[in-house]
Amino acid sequence: MKSLLLSIPCLLASFSSLHADSMPEFGLPIPKSLDAVENFTADYDFEGILGLSNCSGSLVRFDDSQDTDKAMVLSNGHCTGMIDPGRIVFNQNNSRSFDVLGAKANKLGTVRAEKILYATMTKTDMSLYQLRESYADIRAKFNIDALTLSREAPELGTEIEVISGYWKRGYSCAVAAVAPVLKEGKWSFEDAIRYTSSCDVVGGTSGSPVLAAGTRTVVAVNNTGNTSGRKCEVNNPCEVNEDGSVIYKKGYSYAQQTFWIYSCRNDQGQVDVKVPGCLLPR
Repeated sequence: MKSLLLSIPCLLASFSSLHADSMPEFGLPIPKSLDAVENFTADYDFEGILGLSNCSGSLVRFDDSQDTDKAMVLSNGHCTGMIDPGRIVFNQNNSRSFDVLGAKANKLGTVRAEKILYATMTKTDMSLYQLRESYADIRAKFNIDALTLSREAPELGTEIEVISGYWKRGYSCAVAAVAPVLKEGKWSFEDAIRYTSSCDVVGGTSGSPVLAAGTRTVVAVNNTGNTSGRKCEVNNPCEVNEDGSVIYKKGYSYAQQTFWIYSCRNDQGQVDVKVPGCLLPR
């Protein structure tokens, strides 16, 4: 049976022993290459974009992060493993490595995580890793800066870019709709962002940052799409409206909200889902 979403197949491992080389199997059908299509690298800035073994990601910071803070990586929850509904991963040791890309999608080197700050596949599909290095360390080593996480969700019609570190390519489109609930198999996401048709993302783009076009501001994280036109199944998500009506269509692709993480920080600015008012599952 196929597993979920837009990542690359890997070996199955228990979540308690998760690390960079023991990832669960999940994925849409993955093209063997993108050589048959136009190269989509030239028009995008890949500074801060990361490649994972099975997904994409980005080097991110809060808008008030300090250069001395440990750097963070944003990707999907499902890129860490298939996390059951209602479950989270919080402050778990992890040693995953990430390829660091330069502005032209050239590989500059690698960085490595020391832990997963937070990951879930409930309400949103997001993982946030903490690296061993600070933002200052990374700037000194690679001469790149992190992208900035937005405190707000993107509005309808917002022009966006989805930039994949796995495939080293980008997509340009706009926010077409916001689904109150996006259901995919046993998972449900809230306020999911549907793209206009030009962001026809493929397997391996999971975890790509969604940027407000022409900026270095992350407004969401790319995660899934309907591949076969089926209803509410794995790899075939459906939108459930407030009146109970269901929308699904082959080719509809989606991103999930990331701004909620700002509500889950303690007085020291650290991610802590136990703080009052945290909007993420805990």
